[in-house]
Amino acid sequence: AWRIAWFKVFKPLAYYAAFFSIRATAFSYETMCMGRERLDYYLAEIRKKGDEASKKEQDSIRDMRIVQEMYARGIEFLPIDLYKAKANRFQIIDGKLMPALDSIEGLGDKAADAVVLAARDGQFLSKDDFRQRTKVSKSVIDFMDDLHIFGDIPESNQISLFDFQ
Repeated sequence: AWRIAWFKVFKPLAYYAAFFSIRATAFSYETMCMGRERLDYYLAEIRKKGDEASKKEQDSIRDMRIVQEMYARGIEFLPIDLYKAKANRFQIIDGKLMPALDSIEGLGDKAADAVVLAARDGQFLSKDDFRQRTKVSKSVIDFMDDLHIFGDIPESNQISLFDFQ
């Protein structure tokens, strides 16, 4: 307990990276990493439901409170980078935390491992290339696109004549 407290006070980035990698049970990239206001909104919604909240929502409250504490201490999350992120470990990069790939809703451990392995083989040419190399479902890819994880990666490998102007 003393060691944990020491890290929480003197090495907070290391503490939060380890906590979210090991102890977090219901960490969600969408609800927790998109800013403090969004997190506060989701937490208030779950608390309004009270006992009617689902088991998953109730489990996420503890993780949300730890993220709230982290935000209050001035620590922020980096957006997930497909080429730098680990499958199931949070990382400290430039004084911020980069979440693990498996914190994305619907992306399980095997799919996250597949993304890491595919990223080692080089950049993804398109979302179709990503799907073929990782075997991640289309619905998860669409969700990742909504979270702006792909950046400016095109939909397919096909080139349009209208792209050359």
